[in-house]
Order: sequence, then structure tokens, then C-alpha cells
Amino acid sequence: MKKTILFSLLLVLLFVACGGNLSDNTMTVTGKVKGLKKGTLFLQYIPDSTLVTLDSLQVEGDGSFSFKTELESPEIFYLYLKKKDANEINDRITFFGEPGTITINTAWNTFDTDAKIEGSKTQKKLEEYQKTMSRFNFKNLELMQTAANRQTALDSLQMDSIQRLSNKNVQRGYAFALNFALNNKDSYIAPYIALTEVSDANVIYLDSIYNSLTPEVADSKYGSKLGEYLTEIKEANR
Repeated sequence: MKKTILFSLLLVLLFVACGGNLSDNTMTVTGKVKGLKKGTLFLQYIPDSTLVTLDSLQVEGDGSFSFKTELESPEIFYLYLKKKDANEINDRITFFGEPGTITINTAWNTFDTDAKIEGSKTQKKLEEYQKTMSRFNFKNLELMQTAANRQTALDSLQMDSIQRLSNKNVQRGYAFALNFALNNKDSYIAPYIALTEVSDANVIYLDSIYNSLTPEVADSKYGSKLGEYLTEIKEANR
């Protein structure tokens, strides 16, 4: 009898231990879509080059939702809403997923623009980066609108001046992206920016970003992809 009890206790302890290991890499995405009475939410990501749906949920009632998935590495995920209403616009929230609980609260009619995301350190870095980059993008749009909205056509000297200002603004944005990646070597955002924002930069700069990464970040999905990308570039330039 005692042996049976002891064996049962060992099984329970083994189960708890295994469950604990799994939970270390579990991401829980939870939250609420205000005003959503009926619709379908999809948790998606891009493992290689194709968008894949990990899970889906029929939402009815107060718009609350919850997803759980195991992660191999922190990476970009998407929360996609397919509405069951007269509005044909479908929306997708992009966020940086990592182990732990990530909370996303938004509204059905401003799904992707009104989202508040909490629980991911890398997401905060992404938002910090996007906030500054939006200023460069807005400045460029402002310059183009200045040229397009004038009542009289600009002469060649004026157009050249606006083009120079636009090029300078783009270069400043590019430099900011490179420096942001270099200054965040311990964040998964660094290799992500290198791959998605400045992949056409001089290999010297990309190499500097990669070599500055902490071991944990270098071994992540985007860190590994950046290493592979650099190897391809160097081999092609031989």
C-alpha cells in the first residue's frame, strides 16, 4: 500500500515538473475587444514565409478572449479579427510575443489603431521604435504634400530642394534604425529591425549589430536568421 502511494506521489511530482518546464515558454494572449458582440479572432504568425493560424476563437458576448501557445522564441504575432457585421473591413494587430501573459485591449471599430498591449518588454521597444520612425515618415509625407498642394507649379530648383530635404530625412530615419538596433543589443527587437527595416544596409553595419547581440538574443529566431542572412551576403560577395 505504501509503495503504491509513493509511486503515485512520484507520478504527480513528475507531471508537475514537466508542466513547469512547458509553462516557461508558454505565451498567453488575453484581453477584450470593446463593442464586439460577435466575430472570430485568429492568433497568427509567420514561421517561415507564409502566414499561419495557430488558433481561432468565436467571440460572443462581451468581447473577451484568451489564447495559449508554446513559443520556440520571442517573435512577431498577429491578432486578426474577422467581423460578423456589415463592416467588410478586417483588421490585424501586430505585436511582439514572448513567454508570459500579454494583454491586448482594443475596440471593434478601431481594432488595429486603438490597441493597448501590455506584458511584453519587446513590444514596448517596438512601440518606442515605431513612435520615432513615425515622425520621419510624417515629415516625408509633409514634404510631398507641400510640393503637391501648391497652386503654382514648383520650378526645378524648388523641386530639387524638396527632394534633398526628403532624402536627408530618409537618411536620418535609416541612421536612427541602425542606432536603435545597436543600442538594444539585449533585446529581440535588434535583429528584427536589422532584418525588416535595414536589411539593405552596408554589411559592416549589419555585422556590427549581429556581433553586439547577447548570446540569448543571437540564438533567437531573428538572431539566427540575421546570422544566416549575413553568411549569404558574404558568400555572394566573395
